[in-house]
Amino acid sequence: MNDGAVSSPRSGADSKPVTLAKALNMSLRAAMDEDPKVIVMGEDVGKLGGVFRVTDGLQKDFGDHRVLDTPLAESGIIGTAVGLAMRGYRPVAEIQFDGFVFPGFDQISSQVAKVTYRSQGAWSMPLVIRIPFGGGIGAVEHHAEAPESFFCHIGGLRVVACSTAQDAYDMLRAAISCDDPVVFFEPKRRYWEKGALDLGATPLTDTGAERELPPGCFSSVVRRPGTDVTVVSYGSSMPILHAAADAAAAEGRSLEVIDLRSLSPLDLGPVLDSVRKTGRLVVVSEAPRESSITADIAARVTEEAFYSLAAPVLRVAGFDTPYPPSRLEEDYLPDLDKVLDAVDRALAF
Repeated sequence: MNDGAVSSPRSGADSKPVTLAKALNMSLRAAMDEDPKVIVMGEDVGKLGGVFRVTDGLQKDFGDHRVLDTPLAESGIIGTAVGLAMRGYRPVAEIQFDGFVFPGFDQISSQVAKVTYRSQGAWSMPLVIRIPFGGGIGAVEHHAEAPESFFCHIGGLRVVACSTAQDAYDMLRAAISCDDPVVFFEPKRRYWEKGALDLGATPLTDTGAERELPPGCFSSVVRRPGTDVTVVSYGSSMPILHAAADAAAAEGRSLEVIDLRSLSPLDLGPVLDSVRKTGRLVVVSEAPRESSITADIAARVTEEAFYSLAAPVLRVAGFDTPYPPSRLEEDYLPDLDKVLDAVDRALAF
């Protein structure tokens, strides 16, 4: 799917630096202002404002009938959100940490992803499931996982991941406006990084019963053009790719940096175009290598651009183990050295 990729965040008089978490908060606030059917729900999202303060102030301004503190029961959160969505609401369900989503996995797989198909389109499922994901914050077990590949394997779900404040704002607005269920991954270790945010956002359109996505929000985007090696990732790994491109440039090498944004469906058009130019591809992800998004990208690029490849597709990913204790996570996660090593190996062929 290609919704019309854009090459850079918008700029203008309204542009100002905000944290990624604040951009998400502003996006929720704008959606709730626009549509009284938008409801936020989850553990500690109300009075506390969420453990990462993404929902800070929303219950105060919109009331506890629209910002609901739920019990510690992810299956109940998702199941309730399913019923609300089937009754015409647009629930945004927060899963407090990535590793907490699995008690709700049955609801997501058996109900969320299938209601529209099961009803032959009579019911839509305008549900957003927000999940902070990934490591790098020194957290304990179940608080630092990258489970996105599980959801990409379930037909009927959109799976997306933001990496900048502008994308956090635009993509969450788009997800809430979408009549498909969207699993929305947020890179928790990037919550406090600031970036430009243009509040002259692409308007959501409402034409009768049809709500349209802002163009370009869910498509891959070239963040930095280059000629020698294509490097691809999403979410929390994107700053590492930019750092790798800077380091490579100092040595006279040019990396093309691509942010996937949509993990399912994958928009591989820009990736294939880039590989046909550079002949080399490195794919980066925190998730384990086995049966992962990086594996799917490697396979599909090999199938569709084999004769353009000057080297095998290389992957930098997490290990095929449970996430380690926080003292070891820097050895587990992709970093600048691992990415540059893969770039060197690609160029050595």
